[in-house]
Amino acid sequence: MYRVAVVRGGPSDEHEVSLLSGKAVLNALADSEFQPLDVVVTKQKDWLYQGRSWDPVKLFQSVDVVFNALHGAYGEDGTIQRYMDTHNIRYTGSKAFASSLAMNKALAKAHLESVDIRLAPHVLARKESVSDVNEFAAATIETFNGPYVVKPANGGSSIGTRIVNSIDELATVLQDSFSDHDMVLIERLIPGREATVGVIERFRDTKHYVLPPIEIIPKEAFFDYKAKYSGHTEEICPGRFSQKEKDILMHAAAETHRVLGLSQYSRSDFIIGEDGIYFLEVNTLPGLTEASLLPKALEAVGVNYRAFIKHLLYDALHQSPNFHQA
Repeated sequence: MYRVAVVRGGPSDEHEVSLLSGKAVLNALADSEFQPLDVVVTKQKDWLYQGRSWDPVKLFQSVDVVFNALHGAYGEDGTIQRYMDTHNIRYTGSKAFASSLAMNKALAKAHLESVDIRLAPHVLARKESVSDVNEFAAATIETFNGPYVVKPANGGSSIGTRIVNSIDELATVLQDSFSDHDMVLIERLIPGREATVGVIERFRDTKHYVLPPIEIIPKEAFFDYKAKYSGHTEEICPGRFSQKEKDILMHAAAETHRVLGLSQYSRSDFIIGEDGIYFLEVNTLPGLTEASLLPKALEAVGVNYRAFIKHLLYDALHQSPNFHQA
């Protein structure tokens, strides 16, 4: 029996969703060859197990592998990965450098410029470099037309994402964003249908197994944090895309995973605009809750959630998973 620390919670704005992802993983490992340990990281970065605070190094030393169910800053940006690498701990998900690269939306886009993936016009605003938000907003509008999507460059779950239409509104939103974030990405808003595509490594005898694209139909203006977890958004899998659109989406998701050096699994988001398909961002630790998108795509191709979680753990342990679909 393998001892698995299922790490959930964390200090980011996605704390609550991470708790739910971790709970789903714990449930999946019940009555299996894995012995799960429920480890909760508080918003203050305290590590709790069995009701008391622990030194994470001692916890790590008592397990065979860590299932990283954290989302957002600290858990998904390379911080905890570097910590586990230092102590030679096996863990699920991408490694430290790839995690930090993918978490920075501007850096990720810069790396993807080397391959045939369409990107919306964008500019990175650094708080330390922007002395006048009005001047920066005016320069942005001179560079490319709006409307604009303004989002934290190192955020997840669309938290803090805003759509703006005017120069005055752009300056105001930029100033508001700088109160919580040091780097803000401004992109041209691409109208169109939203899609997301999951990739799993070393799965079904395939190096990069691409799941069917999911079509996302938000009830609100866009697929924000509330829309993602309220259960009110319509999600269709497989999505109602043409074969050409499916091919482009699946190829772009696999290329994103490969070019950014991601590991085990990822989920990339896209917009199907009138003039083509645009990459938005990639999630290196996508949500694993009952309402999350990756489990829906797994179900669409007949993959049992429990079997998928075990696949990730065996893969992290560098052992043959003896993978079964049931």
